[in-house]
Amino acid sequence: MTWLWTWGGTCFGYRDNDDLWTYDGKCIGRFNDTEVFGTDGKYLGELRSNRLITRISSKARRIGAFATKGRRGAYVRYVNYVGNVMYAGYEDFPGPDSF
Repeated sequence: MTWLWTWGGTCFGYRDNDDLWTYDGKCIGRFNDTEVFGTDGKYLGELRSNRLITRISSKARRIGAFATKGRRGAYVRYVNYVGNVMYAGYEDFPGPDSF
């Protein structure tokens, strides 16, 4: 299990194998290498180090939809980090409360 933050510094949750989980136990995506896709197959963003970021030009990408593994118990979320400077052509990954 690897804890992850958004590019803006918000503690999002964690990666467990190829699944992306919010800190409160919702499986919201699956990793395909460094890119993460939602359960409906839509591109959500990508992983850079331990930060999640969304490439605007990739938002139309899709893969096959998949079923989630249900809910898990919640974890106490880690503290937020200072945000990084945003790259041109990118936007911050949605926060965990968006799902």
